[in-house]
Amino acid sequence: MAKVEPRLEKARAGATNAEIKGKIIEFAWHLKKNGYREATIRGATKELKILARRGAKILDVESVKEVIANQPWAESRKLRVANLYTLFLKMLGETWNPPKYKPVHKLHFIPTEKTIDQMISACGKKTSTYLQLLKETGMRSGEADKLLWNDVDFERCTVNITPEKNSNPRILKVSKELVGRLKALPRTSDRMFGNRSYNSPRNAFCQQRRRIAKRLNKPKIAQIHFHTLRHWYATKLYYETKDILLVKARLGHKRIDSTLLYVQLAEAVYGKGELDDFVCKTAKTPKEISDLIEVGFDYVTEMDGLKFFRKRK
Repeated sequence: MAKVEPRLEKARAGATNAEIKGKIIEFAWHLKKNGYREATIRGATKELKILARRGAKILDVESVKEVIANQPWAESRKLRVANLYTLFLKMLGETWNPPKYKPVHKLHFIPTEKTIDQMISACGKKTSTYLQLLKETGMRSGEADKLLWNDVDFERCTVNITPEKNSNPRILKVSKELVGRLKALPRTSDRMFGNRSYNSPRNAFCQQRRRIAKRLNKPKIAQIHFHTLRHWYATKLYYETKDILLVKARLGHKRIDSTLLYVQLAEAVYGKGELDDFVCKTAKTPKEISDLIEVGFDYVTEMDGLKFFRKRK
């Protein structure tokens, strides 16, 4: 049973909207003092505001339980909101018997590269550059948001990633084309993509994504989120290299358990599909060999004085 102190009992009886808003702001500050990330704080306060708008009396645990139960959310989101409310009550010195939700774990949606490229090319200049960066590096959107101009080596075509979520830092190569697009962005602040708020990049992307999916008649595009590009990157990288430690390093994972998912995803998504098709070339002279390597061909074997190379289509 919830432990209810007299002050909370009184607040439940008739808390005004202003008082509820004040408690949510107090909760945000409480999380910040305890070292929670900005994205986590914004997400937590957003969920409490949604509960309030949908009729929950934030200081009444039974009311909150009822509203959560009536939402058409996935079990995983209901569990996340319940856990956030537990933290909220802890700030107030209260406890509750939280509802029991068991998320159903499903494999991530992995779109085809063609679908991703169609979406990126149809977005605006800044959004498409942002998405191309996520596609080529597999970085989190929060890491992209924090990217400074000094983090990009325009000569070496590398990006120095400041990690989040307790990940490892890393430096990754990107294409010359992407470097050119990054250089063309307006320099309005120290951050490459400006001082972006939590909602603005996502809202802008969601609006463009819906329009593109409708215009191209491709519903799959509407399922793509920022983090989908990270899953696609890791799945494709593992399938191409079969090197789980390389995938772990590129994603910045601390633990291999977080990376092993992509072994199953690669098998489920690609199987013996599109990435098993190769273009094969032979070379004999040093110039022919170097020309093939420069355009991405990998050495396979040698026979009758010829070196054989291949590259995935």
